[in-house]
Amino acid sequence: MTIHLIKLCVGAETLADLEAWRDKRSAMLAKAGEKGVHDHVTRMFPKRRDELLAGGSLYWVIKRRILARQEIVDLEEVTGADGIARCRIVLDREIVPTEAQPRSAFQGWRYLKPEDAPPDRHGGGRGDAPAALRDELAELGLL
Repeated sequence: MTIHLIKLCVGAETLADLEAWRDKRSAMLAKAGEKGVHDHVTRMFPKRRDELLAGGSLYWVIKRRILARQEIVDLEEVTGADGIARCRIVLDREIVPTEAQPRSAFQGWRYLKPEDAPPDRHGGGRGDAPAALRDELAELGLL
């Protein structure tokens, strides 16, 4: 069975901010020999690893709305410079926009059941608008 994660995209105001962060981080990983991936390091290691790796995604909450997801490629235990064990969530580089879904603020990450996840936003109509316009429409509750 597949399960997903949901996480606040701290510091991002728009989907374009997430894409810029991904590009910067991916470039750094490519220099280290890891091409085509993006990662995010978090404190807690998910106990449902196998379910996450069976097609799970990390859904990003930006300004109290799920707006995008990235497929989870791997989960790795890493130790920070401070000696604290953390979880490196290895993500596919592709950011898939989703239908906007409101979410209350929370800390860390949470599991997200597939039936509770918003659908991917497919091409056509407002979905093809520039990211800044999509973000403004979503802020107004029109997307």
